[in-house]
Amino acid sequence: MGEIVTVTLNAALDVTYEVEALVPNATHRVTAVHHRAGGKGVNVARVLATLGAEVVATGLAGGSTGARITADLATAGVPARFAPVAGDSRRTVTVVADGDATIFNEPGPVVSPKEWREFCALFWELCRDARVVVLSGSLPPGIVPGAYAELVTGARALGARVLLDADGEALGLGVAAGPEIVKPNAAELERVAGPGPAEQAASRLLGAGAAAVVVSRGADGLLAVTPGGSWSARPSRRLPGNPTGAGDAVAAALARALLHPGPIDWSPVLADAVALSAAAVLSPVAGTVDPAVYLALSQET
Repeated sequence: MGEIVTVTLNAALDVTYEVEALVPNATHRVTAVHHRAGGKGVNVARVLATLGAEVVATGLAGGSTGARITADLATAGVPARFAPVAGDSRRTVTVVADGDATIFNEPGPVVSPKEWREFCALFWELCRDARVVVLSGSLPPGIVPGAYAELVTGARALGARVLLDADGEALGLGVAAGPEIVKPNAAELERVAGPGPAEQAASRLLGAGAAAVVVSRGADGLLAVTPGGSWSARPSRRLPGNPTGAGDAVAAALARALLHPGPIDWSPVLADAVALSAAAVLSPVAGTVDPAVYLALSQET
């Protein structure tokens, strides 16, 4: 079992197209195409496995697409135990052009109450050996918005520290269950905490139950807000590439920080997360980092 468990309830087969430029209503010649297992928690697990962490990826997967997801993780050497569903897992299409990405996300399979109960049984089993749990990404149809809150509560009861990276009502309800870290991006933060300066909005999430809030702000870097103060870090320079998995690399860095008992030393942790995120941007597909690039960027931060 892994010290870190990552959960991807809406796992996907990620299809990434590289094109010279993205032009609406035009025909495009694809210069490169990549297929691989994805979803936010899967991406987190890939990064952690690359860095040598003891991690296991779990979630829901079904149909021929689900089989490709689990097979790809096995080929990549990422330990995984997914609960099966009858429906076919979703695909996502990312078009990378001009240093940015356009993403098309399918909704995912409808999950039955029985399938959810079977996943929960697997999750509780994995949590018994876990020190950190990462809950990431969207919920597939059929799973209630309070699902993350249920998983946060159960994982914490079994002694794990929890990082939650979600959106909308699922994030709002999950915060109330008291995860150690909540990691929204700026848009997700505004949707759940309302408009206004990021630090003020993050403070409202602290009041709702989170122990710490780390906000991903793209080229502006990261902002961490806790009851004891706030910290920020930003990349030394803007890097072109595919930003799709940058936030998942941040979550991987934060998960590693949660492995250490006691309070988090936020300045070095955020600097590490910024470097790992930047290394992810330089990789062509989400969930990939080059350790040598990560080391070089760490020395710049």
